[in-house]
Amino acid sequence: MAAIEKFAERARSVARTIVLPEGQDARVVAAANKAIAEKVVKKIIVLGSEAEISAACAKAGIAERAFECLDYVNSPLMRQYADEMYEMRKAKGCTPEKAAAMLSSRIYFGAMMCRHGLADGLVAGSIASTADMLRAAFHCIGTAPGIKSASSTFVMDLATPSPAGDDVLLFADCGVNPNPDADQLVDIAMATSGTYRALFGKTPKVAFLSFSTKGSASNDILVKITEAADKFARRVAEEKLDIVCDGELQADAALVPAVAAQKAPGSPLAGGANVLIFPDLNAGNIAYKLVQRLAHADAYGPVLQGLAKPLNDLSRGCSADDIYGEIVITVCQSIR
Repeated sequence: MAAIEKFAERARSVARTIVLPEGQDARVVAAANKAIAEKVVKKIIVLGSEAEISAACAKAGIAERAFECLDYVNSPLMRQYADEMYEMRKAKGCTPEKAAAMLSSRIYFGAMMCRHGLADGLVAGSIASTADMLRAAFHCIGTAPGIKSASSTFVMDLATPSPAGDDVLLFADCGVNPNPDADQLVDIAMATSGTYRALFGKTPKVAFLSFSTKGSASNDILVKITEAADKFARRVAEEKLDIVCDGELQADAALVPAVAAQKAPGSPLAGGANVLIFPDLNAGNIAYKLVQRLAHADAYGPVLQGLAKPLNDLSRGCSADDIYGEIVITVCQSIR
């Protein structure tokens, strides 16, 4: 069973509302109808004028809408949200005019709906840029309790199971933080652990990756990795979290039980990591693309994480099926 099908089963166990701001896109309305038909959501709210949504539905070949529509520009919520944005950001120089301009963005409006509980999550980015998505997330939603830095993960649906038998691994951070310090790596590991549990309902097994295993090499660039691994392990112990973790580890010691027995005897992971934390964006982004292109894995993401509510970004080249997949993942992320 493909990963998205597994996640869809989990999504059907809860009743969630998702907002899709880009109702002018035919791919978005097609994905909205599919999400309703597959019963992975309770409700989908698509933002846009009647003219925009009608044109998108015509292009997508949709005769009957299963989703709700909201003309956000003319919504009575617009003034309320603009006033609230001004109050939240006036200390940073925001004026009422700037706040109103921000809320004229459908991404900001959708994010405010999530803030107020009118939606449990948001999926956008088929038209908007990643920068637009991140700004809306930070300004309207903020980070989850105990996390200062938002991040992203890629859900890697493997064509061949890992040596430890996992069909799916999470790679982080591959899309947001270029050069995280030790504390940011801890936040990334914490957020990715939460994403793994939300998607699978199972114990995250977290490996902090390096070119060294347990001091087999010595270099200044290893310091932040070992520091992050130690801090994360202490936090897991202090908060009594159901997370298995270790580091620093080379990828083979993290993923191959036989290699772990040789290179890292006694490692709590024993070569069975299902969450891989990369030292920087270079390593993470290169790794996920290599696995995707050479090992023929399906890569879903970047899935934004560490936010108070799940908001997820899309590639502008995405298909309706890709959007549907992100909807499913977003519903799962909303499970606490």
